[in-house]
Formats: sequence, structure tokens, C-alpha cells
Amino acid sequence: MIGFLIGLGLVLGLAVLIVPNAIRIVREYQRLVVFRLGRCIGVKGPGIVFLIPLVDRAVWVDLRELYLEIPHQTAITEDNAPISIDFIVFYKVVDPQASVLEVGNFAGAAQNIAATTLRSVVGDMALDDVLAKREQMNEILRVKLDETTERWGVKVTNVEIREIIPPPAVQEAMTRQMSAERQRRAVVTEAEGQRAAAITVAEGNKQAAILTAEGERQAAILRAEGFALALSKIFEVAKDIDAKTMSLQYLETLKQVGASPSTKFVIPAEFTSMLQGLLGATGGSFGDGGREGGRPR
Repeated sequence: MIGFLIGLGLVLGLAVLIVPNAIRIVREYQRLVVFRLGRCIGVKGPGIVFLIPLVDRAVWVDLRELYLEIPHQTAITEDNAPISIDFIVFYKVVDPQASVLEVGNFAGAAQNIAATTLRSVVGDMALDDVLAKREQMNEILRVKLDETTERWGVKVTNVEIREIIPPPAVQEAMTRQMSAERQRRAVVTEAEGQRAAAITVAEGNKQAAILTAEGERQAAILRAEGFALALSKIFEVAKDIDAKTMSLQYLETLKQVGASPSTKFVIPAEFTSMLQGLLGATGGSFGDGGREGGRPR
């Protein structure tokens, strides 16, 4: 009885040790590359995978898109300017078996390939192009890295340059250029503001001048119309004035002249004929009155 219990305990202990190594639960984004006695027998998963304990060995492979950070690498541009660049490589395993069989340490291999490829790409570009054409550099690096990693069963999906550090002298020149550009923009903005203000003022002055001229024109028209109306009234009144009325006006004027302190007067010749006519008219009137007064009563 004691021997049976000991044997049962040994069996249970072996089961506890063996069963976890014999059963694998593989998730959807994972695969198992199974080796049996050192020979690759294929890729297993997803789901439950049964292995032979002590015979099969499994290597886990993640199929999700992963990234690899490449630290700052110093490269020389085509115009002999040393720059420091760091970037990120995004990759995805497309062939789990090749990713295990073809490369021993993908992270280390990819980092070295990325650094070498970066120096090759930067060496074919001038410093200005490196600073300005970041997207183009990303695409070139992605294509070149993908050509190398393709045989490892890995697809490079994207490369993103994070930081480019130019030499100190270039940084100082860039700072001066940036300051000069900002000053230029400020001057241009100020000049445009002054120009807009001057245009606005000139437009206002023009409108004011137009309104003033229009007002003066209307006033002149009204004055002319008033003067014409006055002349018309005077002409209408003058038509009703006879010679006697004009003579009386002349006598009134002569009376005013005689009241002045002057000792010499200049009388036009027309005044004599006018006076004779007036005397004739008044004489006739007096004559009629005398005859009337001489009538016998």
C-alpha cells in the first residue's frame, strides 16, 4: 500500500511537470515555431498546440507591428558636414519560420543595418537636403532596410526620423537666419499695415473731397437758380416801370447827390434830356391846372 502511494505521487509529480510543457495556448497574434529533436517541423497556432515533452521545443513569434529605436548615429553629409540622427524603425514579422531560422538576433542585426544604411543615405545628400527633405529620407531608409530584412521574413513598414542635430556652427547660422527672417516678416507686416492705413486714409480723403465738391456744385446750382429767379422777378417788375417813374428815381438820386459835401458834380448829358422831358410833363400838368383854375365860376 505504501509503495502504491509513492508511485502515485511520482506519477502526479511528473504530470505536473510534463503537462504544462506539453500544452501551449497560442493567441491570434502569436505563432509557435516547433523544433523536434532539433529539426524544424513547422509553425503552429493559433489555438491549443500539443507538444511532446523533452522532445519538442517551441519558439514564440509575435506577429504584431513592433518598433526598434535606433540611437543617435553620426553621419557625414555630401558636403562634409557631420550630423547626428536618431530614428525609429517599425517592422512586422510576415514569415515566422524565416524570422527564427534566418537571423539569430533580429534587434541587434536590424540596429547595425539601420546605422549602416543611414550613413549611406546621408552621404549622398547635402546638409540642406538632409534638413529639408526628412520625408524623402524616411522613404529611402525604409526601402533599403526592407530590402535587407525581407530575407529574414520581416517587413519594414515605416521609418521615422526623430531628431537631426547639425554641427554647432550650422546651428548658430540657422539661429541667425531664423532671427533675420522673423525681422524681415515683422518689417513686411508693418509696411503692409502702413500701406493699408494710407490707402484707407486716401480713400477717406477722396470720398470727403467728392462729397465737398458735390455740395459746392449743388450750392452753386442753387445760387445760380436763385440769381436767375431774382433777375426774372426784376425783369418782370421793370417792364411795368414807365418813363415818369424813372425820372422820379433820377430826381431822388440827384437830391441825394446834392446833399453830399462835394462842391463839384458831374451830370451826364442824358440827364438834361430826361429833365426836359420831365419838365414838359409837369408843365403840361400845371397848365391844365391853371386853365381849370381860370375857368369862370
